[in-house]
Amino acid sequence: MPKTKKAVKAAEPRTAEAAAPEIATAVKPKKAKAAKPKTVKPKKTKAAKPKAAKTAKPKMAKAAKPKAKKAAKPKGAKAAKAKATKAPKVVAEQKAEVLSSEVVFEGPLFRVLRDRLIEPGGSEEVRDIVRHNGSVVILAIDNTKSKKNPWVVIERQYRHAAGRFLWELPAGKLEPGEDALLGAQRELEEETGYRAKKWKPLVEYYPSPGFVGESMKVFVAEDLVAGDAHPEEDERIEFRLVKLSQVVKLIEKGAIQDGKTLTSVLLFAQKMAGKHGK
Repeated sequence: MPKTKKAVKAAEPRTAEAAAPEIATAVKPKKAKAAKPKTVKPKKTKAAKPKAAKTAKPKMAKAAKPKAKKAAKPKGAKAAKAKATKAPKVVAEQKAEVLSSEVVFEGPLFRVLRDRLIEPGGSEEVRDIVRHNGSVVILAIDNTKSKKNPWVVIERQYRHAAGRFLWELPAGKLEPGEDALLGAQRELEEETGYRAKKWKPLVEYYPSPGFVGESMKVFVAEDLVAGDAHPEEDERIEFRLVKLSQVVKLIEKGAIQDGKTLTSVLLFAQKMAGKHGK
């Protein structure tokens, strides 16, 4: 691997900166014996005892226990499961009906469409949407020295939209009709000179679905082979290898603010932790 591993520490990016029931034994002995004189008829005392004893105890015990157990647990659990299983189905099945679509801007990287449509909820809307061929992101790792804490290839370049230099994973746009894996292999070699023998998909996501139709497909590249980089004319890229644990620390400090890098690195680190039982 390249000698840039030794310079990792020096090149660390900048930081962004109820009440208890009545006791029956205390009432029964004194009042029951005092109520048995001749002045009192036996029928009245016998009728008073069963009513007080049989009506007080069963109602207090049977009314409190069944309701508390049956009302709280089953309903809450069933409601939560129903929401978790039904939500994805609605999103996947329903689509908007596009009534008209007009190109209001077209450039080399994307085009902007003004669509008039009826959304799944039934409302008619006008949306300005950025249409893009899609992008690929490469999490290139060197795990020859450590499987638990591999080195990650990251880049630093100026982003005019953000108005600052950002640390990112290698990435790039796809050409029309281009296969995502082939595009990822091309972008990694162009920007860093690295080629990889092993490739596998990590995740696909939409970075800003409110108005951008671009999706990003993330691949993990392993078994790296160094080579010569040949970036495009407008690209000024500085890259190096940094340990995965250090990249995570930089994210926690706010020194890495690029969305695709946050998503890819944190998801990969989570999977690695689960794999190694951490």
